[in-house]
Amino acid sequence: MFIAPGSTVVFTGDSITDCGRARPYGDSADDSLGNGYVALLDWILASEGTDPPLRLINTGISGNTVRDLAARWNEDVLAFEPDWVSVMIGINDVWRQFDSDPAIVKPVTLDEYTATLTHLLKQLSGRVKGVLVMKPFYLESGPGDAMRAMRDRYAQAADRVARSEGAIVVDTQAAYERVLPLRGRDRLAPDGVHPTGLGHMVLARAWLASVGATLA
Repeated sequence: MFIAPGSTVVFTGDSITDCGRARPYGDSADDSLGNGYVALLDWILASEGTDPPLRLINTGISGNTVRDLAARWNEDVLAFEPDWVSVMIGINDVWRQFDSDPAIVKPVTLDEYTATLTHLLKQLSGRVKGVLVMKPFYLESGPGDAMRAMRDRYAQAADRVARSEGAIVVDTQAAYERVLPLRGRDRLAPDGVHPTGLGHMVLARAWLASVGATLA
C-alpha cells in the first residue's frame, strides 16, 4: 500500500462520507467514524494488522457541495495536518439543480465546481504526501436520465482536476457498474446516491485498490 503505517488520513465530502460520524469530527482513535465506507476502511485495515495503525479522520457533512466544502477547508482538512487527504464531493452540486429552486439555492455550475475543486487541491500541494479524489457517482433508474448525464460531466471535471494536480482518482461509478448487474440498484443505493452497507463496501474496496492495498 502506498500509505505508510502510522499516517493520518482525512476523509471529507458529503453525506456519503459523513454517515453519522461524530462531531466535530470522526476519529478512528475512538471508533467514531460513522457507519459508512470510512469506518469499513478502518476495520479492514485494522484487521490486516497495520502497525502502527493509520489514523482516519472523517469530516464529511451531509448535503455539502464543493462550495460548502471550500468554506470549511481550513478547519476540517488543513488543521489536522494530514499525511493524506481523500475527497468525495460533487453529487449534491448536481442534485440541487434537480430538486431545488435556483432562485433560492444558487446552483454550483460546472465552471464553479471545477475552479473550486482545483483551488482546494492546490492548497494541498507541498502539505501532504498524497491526495485521492473519489469521483461522484449516480446509479440512474433508467436510460436517458438527465441527472446521470450531468453527473457524468461533473465526474469528468473531477477526473481532469485530480489528474492535473497529481491526485489518485477513485472511479466509484466504474466500481458500482461492475457489481450492478449482479446485485441490482436496490442492494447498492436505492435512491441512486446513498449507499447501503453493501454499497459502502464497494466504495471501500475501490479506495483500497486505488492505494495499492493487497488484503490477506
